[in-house]
Amino acid sequence: MDIQNHEIHHAFQIIQNGGIILYPTDTVWGIGCDATNPEAVKKIYALKKREESKSMIVLMNGEKMMYTVFKDIPEVAWQILDLAEKPTTLILDKPRNVASNIIAEDQSLAVRIVKEPFCFKLMERMKRPLVSTSANVSGEPTPKSFKEISPEIIKGVDYVVNLHREKMCDKPSTIIKLTLDSQVQIIRK
Repeated sequence: MDIQNHEIHHAFQIIQNGGIILYPTDTVWGIGCDATNPEAVKKIYALKKREESKSMIVLMNGEKMMYTVFKDIPEVAWQILDLAEKPTTLILDKPRNVASNIIAEDQSLAVRIVKEPFCFKLMERMKRPLVSTSANVSGEPTPKSFKEISPEIIKGVDYVVNLHREKMCDKPSTIIKLTLDSQVQIIRK
């Protein structure tokens, strides 16, 4: 079994049991769990010392998963994703089939489709979206590499994925909010 499959297997087992993982994404290192498990989501809020009113990003591995979570996806969402040159997170209205404590107060959810092999294959195995929030205590700077992640975060997760630890990342994804009535707002470039 190659290292990536080995790591996917371990991460999957932890997530199946309601645990939280520290893992590399297509942008920065993230803390994640099953996006449909409210108890696991709660553990991440507690570890990050973050208010539950601040929602987190959910990763997905494609169109099928997107339609499981959103009944209506504005056409412009697909156009933005097709044209995006770097990882792009979309905030869309009226998600369903995810933990309620991950949905923002305005009934929206931030999602990003990833092609990064570890995340993609892990979700293929989970058949569920994966929570992704930066690996820092709320209010502290986002770590640009594994070395910058605080010991408190590393000790606080149930599993640390042993891949891409040398990877540097200069910035998180672009964030664009799309409403069902077709309003577009750039939140983070």
